[in-house]
Amino acid sequence: MSVRMRHTRAHTKNRRSHHALKEPRLSVCSKCKAQHIRHRACLACGTYRSRAVVDVAKKALKKENKAKAREKSE
Repeated sequence: MSVRMRHTRAHTKNRRSHHALKEPRLSVCSKCKAQHIRHRACLACGTYRSRAVVDVAKKALKKENKAKAREKSE
């Protein structure tokens, strides 16, 4: 590699200036008014575009049972 191929620090940092993470865009759930990430189901009520897609109660029960099983094994 020769010196003429080198990128200066300024050019390198200018290129990397676009690598920062952007904060997620949030929307408000039409059913429970909780905030959720756009184009994702609401974690609070389990709806997406006014349709129930996730059974939140079932998911919470499954998580609780898994925690109890982990507690028993320890």
